[in-house]
Amino acid sequence: MMPPDERDLLLVVDVQNDFLPGGALAVPDGHAVIAPINRLAALFPHVVLTQDWHPPGHVSFASSHAGKSPFETVDLAYGPQVLWPDHCVEGSPGARFSSELHVDWAELVMRKGYHAHTDSYSAFLEADRNTRTGLDGYLRERGFEHLYLTGLATDYCVLWSALDARKAGFAVTVIEDAVRGIDIDGSVERAWATMREAGIERITSGAIGGG
Repeated sequence: MMPPDERDLLLVVDVQNDFLPGGALAVPDGHAVIAPINRLAALFPHVVLTQDWHPPGHVSFASSHAGKSPFETVDLAYGPQVLWPDHCVEGSPGARFSSELHVDWAELVMRKGYHAHTDSYSAFLEADRNTRTGLDGYLRERGFEHLYLTGLATDYCVLWSALDARKAGFAVTVIEDAVRGIDIDGSVERAWATMREAGIERITSGAIGGG
């Protein structure tokens, strides 16, 4: 069991009420990530959270496109966009972190998706693949080298964040029992395959212990 050190960071992706059971865009079994994340957060010296944070009428909402339904795809200026139910609207109860998530000592909350006309799955780059969140620079300036990803959802925000982190030169590990996916037409299996091909490691939370 390896203990995290000062170059390691736990990245907790979007553990928000709207992605949990009863939420507007609930990830199946999403609540199961909370217990392992809480255990891991107590072991890591550094934790960063991401938070989906959309204005009302966001371009990714099906309700913003006449005649369209959630999970349909439309073409936007930056490419194909899956349409979602209204979720994680800024300031709403659904956008809040789960009350069961115990990571009050997290050093940064990185909000994403707040530009009305661009979606953002990745914690590093928005869906136009040009607009940066600034997380890369923050992590580099702090001297982090290895990111351990947890949270929701495996096949969207975790996947995109992991791939972008790897492209930025970080070592990346996804903790499989601390993530869950939406799984549209086999998207979770494809996500794991894509991450493996990109050199992203996959472990269970039991492989990480205290020093």
